[in-house]
Amino acid sequence: MNQVIINDSPHTRGKRTTRGIMLDVIIALIPVTIMGCVYFGWKALVTVILSVLSAVLTEFVYLLITKKTLTQIISQFDFTSIITGLLLALTLNANTPFYVPVLASIFAIAVTKMMFGGTGKNIVNPAIAGRVFAFIAFTSVMTSNWANVLVPAIHGEVSTGATVLTTLLQEGLDKVNISNLDLFLGTGVTGCIGETCKIALVIGYIYLVIRKVIKWQWPVIYIVVTGLMSVALNKFDFAYFMPSILSGGLFLGAIFMATDYTTSPHCDKASYIYYILLGIVTAALRKATSIEVVSFAILLMNLVVPLLNVYVRPNIFGAPTFIQKVKAKQQAKKAAKAEKEAK
Repeated sequence: MNQVIINDSPHTRGKRTTRGIMLDVIIALIPVTIMGCVYFGWKALVTVILSVLSAVLTEFVYLLITKKTLTQIISQFDFTSIITGLLLALTLNANTPFYVPVLASIFAIAVTKMMFGGTGKNIVNPAIAGRVFAFIAFTSVMTSNWANVLVPAIHGEVSTGATVLTTLLQEGLDKVNISNLDLFLGTGVTGCIGETCKIALVIGYIYLVIRKVIKWQWPVIYIVVTGLMSVALNKFDFAYFMPSILSGGLFLGAIFMATDYTTSPHCDKASYIYYILLGIVTAALRKATSIEVVSFAILLMNLVVPLLNVYVRPNIFGAPTFIQKVKAKQQAKKAAKAEKEAK
């Protein structure tokens, strides 16, 4: 008979549950969802509803097909499909045709999440995968027809064509006709539903940090490195720093997508490497393609995470650190030299 052998301590059992953590993420997403609907109107609300319902129904149908009972499905429901649908909607334009959030949510849940075994088994972030699927499958509607902004800009003019980030990347800083304050508040800014109001995203970030759902440094590292890399790629013109980090979906991706437990590294050392590389890759791909690539950058780095988990590991509890090992080698060499001289 097979036996499970459990070693002695250290072992600990936390009070946090998957449902509780996911509920905190949903709460953190409420401010940016509300502001997205305020800025872009009822179309944004419809997109959010369609995306969330499609994600949840896809999970239910998939589990029913795999012969789960309704009681089992309800008892095991952990809110992750709600987050996937909500995040996916926030990465879409409010004028996106109704079939885009529906099909993208189905792909995100059925293919990216459930086919790999469900919650915690996916190798890439489902919402990111759904966003990339929508971009590739419906490129024409994903790169044009930006929603009308209902709240005017405080300083500057509302862009009726390309987004601020596209203008910045393709035409340069001089052509950006909106202030950093407007970029932070989201006033007069065209773009996706959840990428405009940065103050709402910051409120969600603060909530997640207070609730200890995420560590404060990871989104900060990603955002700052992206800004500094953008400055370096534009002849070290620091005027590019603020527009580079405040335009596009960087804040949304850094706070809610790059920090996903399943698709981010397991230890701090690997996490520092992950978020620094993520910032470099994001800025470099933006410069190379002249479009927003946060989703593609996170998707690419998700595939690198398994390698980081294998080759960059935390120090074993009680084992000597790297510095201690170096000092021990130096002391051993001195001892050997002294012994040799004594002979």
